[in-house]
Amino acid sequence: MRGLIPALILSCAAPLAHAATLAVAIDGAKPGGGPLVVLVFTGPEGFPKEARASSRHVLPSGQTTLTLDGVHAGPVAVMAYHDENANGELDRFLGMIPKEGWGLSNNPPVSGKPAFKDAAIALPETGTRAVIKLTY
Repeated sequence: MRGLIPALILSCAAPLAHAATLAVAIDGAKPGGGPLVVLVFTGPEGFPKEARASSRHVLPSGQTTLTLDGVHAGPVAVMAYHDENANGELDRFLGMIPKEGWGLSNNPPVSGKPAFKDAAIALPETGTRAVIKLTY
């Protein structure tokens, strides 16, 4: 019984030890239009499909930064886009080429479908900041 209480306390605190703060700043958004959308992927599964993102955040008009607490530490990729027509999705030409401003963490050059490994950033338990430059 003596060891049970410390073990219980440690097991409750363990999930918190792997959570981190991720600050996202979006650069180059055109004024006006619809909101900015931020998608966070905690692994390559389903990347970059919006429906497969670990979390989705819609920023209020005029807001270009977002701070997320409790993100699982480790590799993460962030995708942001400007939903200019406010229809709730990233519009694409021929279902592939973005027609609205968009960008990825690490701001990698993209030719074809983006890869998780190119956009992945290391999110340490101490947290980090990602600046995403939108391309229109």
